[in-house]
Amino acid sequence: MYNTKYCEVHYEEAYNVVFVKWKEFCRFDDYRKPLEYDLDIIKKHSDCNYVADTRTGFENHPDDTKWVADVFIPTAVEYGCKIIYFIIDENNSLKEELEGQESDSSDKIEFKYIYSLDEIEK
Repeated sequence: MYNTKYCEVHYEEAYNVVFVKWKEFCRFDDYRKPLEYDLDIIKKHSDCNYVADTRTGFENHPDDTKWVADVFIPTAVEYGCKIIYFIIDENNSLKEELEGQESDSSDKIEFKYIYSLDEIEK
């Protein structure tokens, strides 16, 4: 498990996903290091997907959004990740930010919006 004041990361074996719960806004290494840890997990588990709980603390900075599109997503796809799940709140209060990430990479990977882990396809 990876745990900082900004996020928690762990592998959910029952769903074969790396799960990230964002706690508060962060940038640069504080944002990218957990995602690099995620990539290590994705690489170790065949067909492992990525889940980001965005209900608290998730915002994106343009430099980090570009890094996700240029580095994280292509590497995750190379390692076998096929779906990025965003756990959203009922009002999808981060709709524009999440759609921005999706629009940068929807040709490489599938994006799904869910309300809980239970909605993940097994």
